[in-house]
Amino acid sequence: MIIDCHTHIFPDEIRNCRKAFFSGELGFELLYRDEKSRLVGADEMIVSMDEQGVDQSIVFGFPWQQAETTRLQNSYVIESVRRFPGRLIGFCCLDPFMENPVAEIERCLEGGLSGVGELAFYERGLDEEVLEALDPVMAFCHSKNLPVMIHTNEPVGHDYPGKAPITLKQISSFLERFPKNLIILAHWGGGLFLYHLMKKGLKPLLENVYFDTAASPYLYDNRIYKLAAELIGIERILFGSDFPLLKPDRYFREMESSGLTDDQIAAVCGLNAAQLMDRGSL
Repeated sequence: MIIDCHTHIFPDEIRNCRKAFFSGELGFELLYRDEKSRLVGADEMIVSMDEQGVDQSIVFGFPWQQAETTRLQNSYVIESVRRFPGRLIGFCCLDPFMENPVAEIERCLEGGLSGVGELAFYERGLDEEVLEALDPVMAFCHSKNLPVMIHTNEPVGHDYPGKAPITLKQISSFLERFPKNLIILAHWGGGLFLYHLMKKGLKPLLENVYFDTAASPYLYDNRIYKLAAELIGIERILFGSDFPLLKPDRYFREMESSGLTDDQIAAVCGLNAAQLMDRGSL
C-alpha cells in the first residue's frame, strides 16, 4: 500500500484562469504566477497515481484568504473524494483568520473530508497572531482527533517562491501551544527533527508529530531519510510528493539509494500513514 500524504488539486475555475485569483492572494501568486507551476485536477491526479503505483493520496488545495475561494476549493475536494472513494482522502484547507473557520471545517467533515491542511502562512510565518487565530481550529481538531498539516520550511539556505519567514522557534512554539493535537509538519518540519537529540525541551513536544517528505529532492541530500529514521524513528516519517510539483517516483528512487531497508521504505511509503489514519479519524 502506497499512500501519498501531500498533494494539491484545484477546480476548473482556478486551473483555467489562475490570474483571476491572484488579487488579495499574494501567497498563491508567489507560488503560481509562473505558468510552469502546474495546477491539476482530480482526474489528472488519478491518472498519475495509476502511472506511479500510488494507491491513495491525501488531497487539498490552498489556504486562500478569500472565504468564497476557500469554499469553492474545499467543495471541489469534497466532490473529488466522492468521485474517487478509496483513492482520494480529502483535507479541508483554509485561512484561520476567516470568519468562523470551525464552521467551514464542520462543513467539510460532513462532506466526507478527513483532516485539516495544508495550512500555510507564506507572508508571516507562525507568529503570535497566527497562533491565536489557530486556537479554535486546533481545539476543534483535537476534539475530533483530526490530523492537522502545517506548512513549514527550513529557515536557512536558498530562497524560492513560497518560502515563508518561519523560524524553528516559531515551529516549536506552535507545538508547545498544541501538544495534544495530531500534527503533520510538511517539508521535514524545516529540519526540526534534528533537535530531537536535545536532552530537554523539545522531545516531549514531538510525541504526536509526523514529518512529511514533500519537496525533499529539491531541498535535501537523500541521506536525510536514514538520519531522520535514526533521530525520530521511521514510524514518524510520511511520504508526501507535493504533486504536481514532483512525481512520486523521484522520491522512490531517492529512498532506494538512501540506505533505508525495504521494510523502512514500506513504512514511509504507506504503513505509517495507514497507522496515522487508524490513530486519527481519517
